[in-house]
Amino acid sequence: MSFTVTTPIYYVNGAPHLGHAYTTIAADVLARHHRQRGEDVFFLTGTDEHGEPVALAAEKLGVTPQELADTNAERFKALAPLLDASNDFFIRTTDPEHKAGVQAILQTVKDNGYVELGRYEGWYCPRCADFKNENEVEDGDKCAIHHIVLTRESEENWFFKLSAFQERLEALYAEQPEFVLPRERRNEALAFIEGGLQDVSLSRGAKLQWGVQVPWDPEHVFYVWFDAPIEYIGATEEWAEANGTTWRDWWRLDEGAANPENPVRYVQFMGKDNVAFHTVSFPATILGSGEPWKTVDTLKAFNWLNWYGGKFSTSQKRGVFMDQALEILPADYWRWHLTAYGPEGSDAAFTWEQFQSTTNKDLADVLGNFVNRILKFTETRFEGVVPAGGVDGHEGWLVHGADRVPVPRVSGGHVDFYAAVGRWILDGGPVPVDPEDAVRTAQVLEAAVVSAREGRVVRLD
Repeated sequence: MSFTVTTPIYYVNGAPHLGHAYTTIAADVLARHHRQRGEDVFFLTGTDEHGEPVALAAEKLGVTPQELADTNAERFKALAPLLDASNDFFIRTTDPEHKAGVQAILQTVKDNGYVELGRYEGWYCPRCADFKNENEVEDGDKCAIHHIVLTRESEENWFFKLSAFQERLEALYAEQPEFVLPRERRNEALAFIEGGLQDVSLSRGAKLQWGVQVPWDPEHVFYVWFDAPIEYIGATEEWAEANGTTWRDWWRLDEGAANPENPVRYVQFMGKDNVAFHTVSFPATILGSGEPWKTVDTLKAFNWLNWYGGKFSTSQKRGVFMDQALEILPADYWRWHLTAYGPEGSDAAFTWEQFQSTTNKDLADVLGNFVNRILKFTETRFEGVVPAGGVDGHEGWLVHGADRVPVPRVSGGHVDFYAAVGRWILDGGPVPVDPEDAVRTAQVLEAAVVSAREGRVVRLD
């Protein structure tokens, strides 16, 4: 099986913070796991550079949107290697290849009769770059996410006939029970669909010109939420061309993505506030193209990382930003902490106090003791030479359940393993009274050494 693993396409209206690092690291853990199993993996990250939030942020700084995008895209691109992320490619929505792909796919959607001209009037949040329905508006006409006063917009837009895909989306959710994880995010998206889909704006008019131009109406640009997700397809094409391979067998069901001998499984990581676009509007767009594109198999929606009472926010400059974090400690500390204690089942608060306590406990106490004990055990029982127990090179697993997308369970499994083996060694280990016990002792010790050296837990039967 082959795997496509993608992070969110990060918005460039500000600098990257720990929340961005978390989703990048989570995707990296999954990508490394499948590569370790000998499977083909395409791991993608990149930046989303169009839309009103970028235009407004650029205006505030006295620069052009392109200049702001160029500056911040480089900060996100530099972040991946600083975090030791193993992504294969980095893409920007301002790349010419991406723009051409967006125009081609959405032109096909229009040609198939799913686009019409209309007028939108309602509440709009410039920071979300999103129109809001009444149940998304707080008292005082404020955005429920950013808590700023919404603007009342009225403009002529091209509309996507989302309502035409009601039954097909309901069928998609029925056929793929793990299409969205965790279950509460899936239930929210499904409830949105079952509540009755309405047509949505596909473009923005004269008020906003920072975006991909609509080919059949140059006065309009595509709404950023229709522009950005297509980047996943375009990125694969750019990567394949740069590496002399083909991209179509990753994305085209008629050209390899559905090959029964090597099917492609697509896992996408996303913040919970972006789920509706990626699990409702974008799948409908792909269906509307009439082309046999591969759609996501599992979208893992993460909750929010909070910072002393409010969620990490680029636009509000709240949280721990990565230039600060990496000055304080190297990437491995952050990789461990975010993987082990990130917002998996619910929103998670980051505090310096918790970071210090858990890092010392897990890395200094549990892992440190684990390494010291296996070294001492090897010295006393095997004269300092790691026995050949037939484990090194054996197919290894991060931990039971790592094939599934939830990430903190993987780190939790490591901690449990380190602690258990540490206790086993501290208690003296098994006494090799017969050859079978000696073999088992060698296997467990070698498994412990492999785990300490490579960060993978070998499953012993």
